[in-house]
Amino acid sequence: MKDQSAAGILSTTIEKVRQLVDVSTIVGEPIKLSEEITVIPVSKVTYGFASGGSDFPSKGNAELFGGGGGAGITINPVAFLVMKDGEVTLKHITANDNAAERIVNMIPDVIDKFTDVAEKIKGDKK
Repeated sequence: MKDQSAAGILSTTIEKVRQLVDVSTIVGEPIKLSEEITVIPVSKVTYGFASGGSDFPSKGNAELFGGGGGAGITINPVAFLVMKDGEVTLKHITANDNAAERIVNMIPDVIDKFTDVAEKIKGDKK
């Protein structure tokens, strides 16, 4: 009975969640649509844990323990990586929640546009 404790319950809960959620849950398996196009789903995984316990007084020598634990998992698809003709693009499928998230999501597009302009300027100079 001694190995059943609040820490033991939490450890078991975490191990069970770890078995459920691995990297392929976040970045899914590639889906080949044609010879030129491959799509990879990307998801957002959110999880939480709770556990607790208490030792109960007893008249005998046996230690009594009562406890419980649990976890919750939410998996939301957020985007797809699309590989077509050697180029990779990120296609979002969720609405942006706040300004900071919108800015972070815009960075790849801004870099692509800057690179295109820089290459055009180099080409004009030649």
